[in-house]
Amino acid sequence: MKNKITKDTALAEILEIKGVEDILSKHGVPCATCPYAKTEMDKLKIGEVCKMYGVELGELLKDLNKK
Repeated sequence: MKNKITKDTALAEILEIKGVEDILSKHGVPCATCPYAKTEMDKLKIGEVCKMYGVELGELLKDLNKK
């Protein structure tokens, strides 16, 4: 069983989940394709990313944890 994804989960860890790019895209999170983010993925937390892009964290976490 995988760990529950929280606001403090690193983007790099989330991107290891198969098919997660579709969920991020659906919620308007551009980081999966952003060249800058690729250098910071192990440090960027999903909560910080949501705050930067105005993404509703609760709904995103709900969808990510269904995966």
